[in-house]
Amino acid sequence: MDLLILDKAHDESRQGEALVLKPVGKNNGRKLYIESYGCAMNFSDSEIVASILADSGFETTGDFNNADVVFINTCSIRENAEVRVRNRLKEFAGAKFKNPGMVVGVLGCMAERLKAKFLEEEKLVDVVVGPDAYRDLPNLIEQVDGGQRAVNVLLSREETYADISPVRLNSNGINAFVSIMRGCDNMCSFCVVPFTRGRERSRDAVSIVKECTDLFNHGYREVTLLGQNVDSYKWSSQLADNSDQLAVVSEVKIVNFANLLEMVALINPDLRVRFSTSHPKDITDEVLYTIAKYDNICNYIHLPVQSGSSRILELMNRTYDRDWYINRIDAIRRIIPECAISTDMITGFCTETDEEHNDSVTMMDYVKYDFAYMFKYSERPGTLAAKRYADDIPEAVKQARLAEIVAKQQQYSYYRMQARLGRVEKVLIEGFSKKSNNDYCGRSDQNAMVIFPVTEGYKPGQYANVLVERTTSATLIGRIVE
Repeated sequence: MDLLILDKAHDESRQGEALVLKPVGKNNGRKLYIESYGCAMNFSDSEIVASILADSGFETTGDFNNADVVFINTCSIRENAEVRVRNRLKEFAGAKFKNPGMVVGVLGCMAERLKAKFLEEEKLVDVVVGPDAYRDLPNLIEQVDGGQRAVNVLLSREETYADISPVRLNSNGINAFVSIMRGCDNMCSFCVVPFTRGRERSRDAVSIVKECTDLFNHGYREVTLLGQNVDSYKWSSQLADNSDQLAVVSEVKIVNFANLLEMVALINPDLRVRFSTSHPKDITDEVLYTIAKYDNICNYIHLPVQSGSSRILELMNRTYDRDWYINRIDAIRRIIPECAISTDMITGFCTETDEEHNDSVTMMDYVKYDFAYMFKYSERPGTLAAKRYADDIPEAVKQARLAEIVAKQQQYSYYRMQARLGRVEKVLIEGFSKKSNNDYCGRSDQNAMVIFPVTEGYKPGQYANVLVERTTSATLIGRIVE
């Protein structure tokens, strides 16, 4: 069975074969193709969709022209993501013309936000399904087979898909995403996520530990715990006093994110643990001390600042100011001195002045981020910002400000990489580098990509100590040392 998923997160694409497959039920003779755009949560959701439909007998294919059901899992965070999805749907039209029985569906955040438009205006789309309704997919496909268009974009306060074992799409058998929560209770004024993914709810901690344990037993050596705001993870259970899996918090009725991190870290010291994304208002010293306590919890935190200006942060409804964010940065540097920090930054938000843009530049100077995802403001219909504020910064000004922070970040990325010269990095080998089968690639504890020659006795899935001999702004280059 060939499995394919395209992940367009940050304009990158990946595809490949699954290495660990969930057994399917009786084959129904129909083929499924899934393509995913946006964040890691979408990638994880596509694995849940593949599992649900595998149980209904769907075989997956890497060629949409050969598929009976084509799904595109969508993102509404930025306008250009929606444009790419619409263009891709037009490409599917040719295949549907040749195969009139083909079912084409839109999943995810765009499905929830633009359900009416997709069903009324986009004649190509047969089924529209929101992030909380994937269990209903077999029924919805059956409705389409009966000649009706189908839609389910109802949001849930309970759905976490905790009982579903995801099909590991596009997997190298080493790294896996594990969703720990869904939705978001933060109402950042620029963001559509609370409207497209619903209210925040945390997944059962026992099921998370079980999934991570199963992954390790199947040879995976790194898990990334996913949530819109992992630091607000909170799970309450009567089982906490009795379950062996919760022994680490045996006296605690409420499992918070620090507790969960520790539980996953204790599965095995050879299982690396990463997480994304943290929110500056919620990341606690307890979380930082937990990271510092365990060598297998990676020293890397993605802490989106969005703006360095306190006034703009207030307009964004981020619920912290510049000083609070700096306090959290200082805590990370104090408690985890070797920690790499990345961020998100938006330029040209409503009413942003040159001085306030400079506040973002000086924030970058203060933190010296290892990595950053940087964007110019894109107004999203239905958000609080779209309702309250005029999108009044000229496009040319947005672009110029973006170019300035991109150039600044390139300098600091190179600065951070240069600081690793001559050091030995513990690297989890993920496979061959993109450019040559003579080189391996893998990530360091601080999430930097490391390239080094293939060495006898080492293979993907193993750890290697790599001496860093040179760098670019994005990559460490070296050789294995004993």
